[in-house]
Amino acid sequence: MSGQTGYHAGLAAEAIVARDYLRRNHAVASERWRGQSGEIDLICRDGDTVVFVEVKKSGSFARAATRLSRSQMDRICGSAAEFLAGEPRGQLTDVRFDLALVDGSGAVKVIENAFMET
Repeated sequence: MSGQTGYHAGLAAEAIVARDYLRRNHAVASERWRGQSGEIDLICRDGDTVVFVEVKKSGSFARAATRLSRSQMDRICGSAAEFLAGEPRGQLTDVRFDLALVDGSGAVKVIENAFMET
């Protein structure tokens, strides 16, 4: 997949996932939020909980799941800390880190609490 094709496929996958969260009564706070540590694909609100979502797309859910690396998790946690600095409760905000998988047919599978900052 060329860089441009991959970029647009990623955007499409993120839009599909955003719609999935909206259907499940989450508010979308930000898409492609960027801090000094890097980018977070999607940030949602589930009541008082801020949900940081990493989106991975591949031909199958299994292949998509293998595309999340430890270094990406670390980067997302760093970016999440930056985002939380602007929240009323700061680092005390309830948070969740989800992995949203999109397969070749556009189906979505969300793994809630997929990783935690260690």
